[in-house]
Amino acid sequence: MQLQDIPKLKHINSNNFFLLCGPCAIEGEDMAYRIAEKVISITDKLEIPYIFKGSFKKANRSRIDSFTGIGDEKALEILAKVSEKFNIPTVTDIHEVSDAAKAAQYVDVLQIPAFLVRQTDLVVAAAKTGKVVNLKKGQFMSPEAMKHAVQKVKDAGSDKAWITDRGTMFGYQDMIVDFRGIPTMRQYAPTVLDVTHSLQQPNQSVGVTGGRPDMIETIARAGIVNNVDGLFIETHFDPANAKSDGANMLHLDNLEGLMTNLVAIRKLVNTF
Repeated sequence: MQLQDIPKLKHINSNNFFLLCGPCAIEGEDMAYRIAEKVISITDKLEIPYIFKGSFKKANRSRIDSFTGIGDEKALEILAKVSEKFNIPTVTDIHEVSDAAKAAQYVDVLQIPAFLVRQTDLVVAAAKTGKVVNLKKGQFMSPEAMKHAVQKVKDAGSDKAWITDRGTMFGYQDMIVDFRGIPTMRQYAPTVLDVTHSLQQPNQSVGVTGGRPDMIETIARAGIVNNVDGLFIETHFDPANAKSDGANMLHLDNLEGLMTNLVAIRKLVNTF
């Protein structure tokens, strides 16, 4: 799997980490444009390869009354418009086998949610589209077990797989990142650290996931020091009113400072 396989991806020779970044869910066209434009200005300045992230629907909600999306086709069309308007690649997650071919018409990377990464039919369907498949490590899985998810992509005829660590369950209501898993998973595929979801505090009694956004830079720095290939960060200009995962998002205003620090760390790590 090479970054060159992703259409429209810039700065691939910068020796930087790559970035998957955007809102948790697509809430509308204007918000998607606003976030994409800001992130692009930062990543172009710092020469970070950038892929816009946005879920076209949210199927794994705690409560039935939680926001799930603005409509599949409408959200996918917005992702396509972001790609066309800003000339950047996009990624979205899929939840059902039928989602794979549908979403592949609009985006460049298909993401398998952590809860679903053992679903063979879903992984195979994503692989058969020919798109890059981002496999999120289940919160319940060891790093070593992810080699089997990668092998499913290969057995389906594709070598375009990434692994994304999004933390491991630590008791009922917390997550922890075991950084020993990064070199292990990098043996199987390029490895991404999902910084914001790793700081979730799930299973809250109110049915809304909590989080620790104050720890975003701590976790991100540790990932860069430990040679992750990419970072995954959800961001929003108004996290308190975001329709999904606002409790663990990075405020858009804080992204440039974080990225500047991480690029400096990566440059130092590259000298070792």
